[in-house]
Amino acid sequence: MQKNIVVITGGTKGIGRALVLRFLRAGYPVATCARSAADLGALQTAVTTELPTAKLHTCAADLSQQSETRRFTEFVSGLGQAVEVVINNTGSFVPGRLQDEPADGSQLRHMLDVNLLSAYDVTLALLPGLIARRSGHIFNICSTASLMAYPNGGSYGIAKFALLGMTKNLREELKQHNIRVTAVLPGATLTASWEGVDLPAERFIKAEDVADAIFSTFSLSPQAVVEELLIRPQLGDL
Repeated sequence: MQKNIVVITGGTKGIGRALVLRFLRAGYPVATCARSAADLGALQTAVTTELPTAKLHTCAADLSQQSETRRFTEFVSGLGQAVEVVINNTGSFVPGRLQDEPADGSQLRHMLDVNLLSAYDVTLALLPGLIARRSGHIFNICSTASLMAYPNGGSYGIAKFALLGMTKNLREELKQHNIRVTAVLPGATLTASWEGVDLPAERFIKAEDVADAIFSTFSLSPQAVVEELLIRPQLGDL
């Protein structure tokens, strides 16, 4: 029996890439996007080498732009397959204090576009299909910054707090439609966001661990939902 498609935004690096590979290895077709067509091509090549029969659909799109997000969700709909899972993984981290950010508010608006509104737009576009089928699972990749503010979090922290709030609202709305909703709250994960930091790799969570945890959460029976999946480095937050 052919499996329904899994939609993963930001699938070429870090947690997104680990998720793409995890679901493909389990036999699910995957649709993903990233800003860089070259990165998507490299991902497709890697997948073809490891998993020659896997079905990976890619679309170059910058989800900080609503028009690009619409183009991606139309691309997904055009594949003609029912959506089983939506994983809103697209995000960006810019550290700093609010008091040091541009006075025109451009940094906050950018953080909201990338970390919150991309998930909002993707979800609303694909949600009618999930509701019609009365089935599906939505994962929003939040952060431990969604739970606790820290001095260098700035507008990133605001956006991640908002994403958790959106996830909680979706959970309440979609119970009656039999759609599961999970907030994923990873701590410091070894991704491009931490490039240049002078810390050993073992101090971070592996992106593959986050992907495995998400897949396990998805694999529970329909009678159960993990509402919040909190993962931290073994030695604690950085």
